[in-house]
Amino acid sequence: MLPGLFLNSSGAHEFATYLLQQCGGTFVFKGPWFGSLDFLLTSNPANVHHILRKKVFNYHKGVEFKEIFAESFGDGIFCADGDRWKTQRRTIHSFIKYSKFEEAVERIIQRKVLQGIFVILEHFSEQREEVDMQDVLKRFMFDFVCLLMLGFDPNSLSIEFPRAPYKQAFYDMEEVILQRHVKPQWFWKLQKWLQIGEERKMKISSEIFNRLLYQCISRKKELLNRSKTPMDRDDFDFLTFVLVEDNDQDEREMSAFKKSEKYARDMAFNLLSAGSEAVSSGLAWFLWLVATHPLIEKSILEEIKTNLNAKEDGKGRHFSFEELSKLNYLQAAICESLRLYPPVPFEHTVSIDSDTLPSGHQIGKNTRVIYSPYSMGRMEEIWGEDCLEFKPERWISSKGELVDVSPYKFTAFNAGPRACIGKELAMVEMKAVGAAVIWNYSLQVVENHPILPSNSIVLHMKHGLKVRVMKRSYL
Repeated sequence: MLPGLFLNSSGAHEFATYLLQQCGGTFVFKGPWFGSLDFLLTSNPANVHHILRKKVFNYHKGVEFKEIFAESFGDGIFCADGDRWKTQRRTIHSFIKYSKFEEAVERIIQRKVLQGIFVILEHFSEQREEVDMQDVLKRFMFDFVCLLMLGFDPNSLSIEFPRAPYKQAFYDMEEVILQRHVKPQWFWKLQKWLQIGEERKMKISSEIFNRLLYQCISRKKELLNRSKTPMDRDDFDFLTFVLVEDNDQDEREMSAFKKSEKYARDMAFNLLSAGSEAVSSGLAWFLWLVATHPLIEKSILEEIKTNLNAKEDGKGRHFSFEELSKLNYLQAAICESLRLYPPVPFEHTVSIDSDTLPSGHQIGKNTRVIYSPYSMGRMEEIWGEDCLEFKPERWISSKGELVDVSPYKFTAFNAGPRACIGKELAMVEMKAVGAAVIWNYSLQVVENHPILPSNSIVLHMKHGLKVRVMKRSYL
């Protein structure tokens, strides 16, 4: 099977979907005995529930997974198991529930929308030039997450589109990580040892991004050591919260954090990845789908106008979190976009002991199991014959309320104990940016511009999202 895997690696997500459609939702891949490439791939909701909930104690990230992600994610929550995972999840949960958190999120989003996104779109609207909307969204989310997590503004979101080496370094690391999933372990480890090919790129990219993270951590510690006044509302960020405000955590854990910059670096990278890359990916696919479905775009605009009594005043309108909570159709459209284009297209776990899945497939000890949210969104058995259609109505009840869908069917936010702890934050970010852009501007995808998913651990658009921007004129 190995030649087929390599031959189709350029379209890995579509190939995986094709295999699962042909094999009833579960496929066993057999590689050469010397390659450590055997795995089970599934899109069966019953299997996903079994792995993520019913028998969750029998599945973990595993040694091989940690080796694949080691240089970038380190010992952060994405790769952690057991007590280390519980400790980090508790810290992140406390951060999200902290009294100053929502205020900080709303303040940063509004600032970056008004002073960043609107300025850029206004410029390209006046100049009648094309702009890569995916690049705009990546820059927006990168600045937003750096401010929220590190208290540092990279200022990458501007008309000049300044070159940011650390951003490219991040994307290079993503690409290499995906390649490690399809290459024999001995092969990519040999490349790493010899420092050739993709593995040399990984080393260089890791060094570039690590410099940014460690500089931010060092500056934050110096600032906190010099400061003798309590943290005010404009200084709230993740590093400050953990170092100063999180008094409910066990003192031993706090002491370990303060002594270990590596621990702080790993947590920061994991949160930057989840908060920046995943949300920018989701927003890009959402805005593309809305731009190419005018009736759905019209419904979103009508909902905003009716529920929020929104009026155009020529200045650019953004919406508060309270206002966004009234937009059910907008949220349904975002959920539908995430169903078809989940930011994380596949998830990976490893069995501890042998097991039998609900589909009847036998799982051996230390077997790699991959489930594919991307493929699950394209299965008729799960979503019906219209599964490939962009149809927000499937998320709305006859009373106009949002339909509750099983997380083992809609897996964009994972499920079980490892369900995305930042789900509500991601949703409000997408609603805030999506509503602001759609209400104020009309995006027209450039004719013949190719829209394809990239091969990466995050589902970006391979060629970006080239659009022409027109400011809306309301009568």
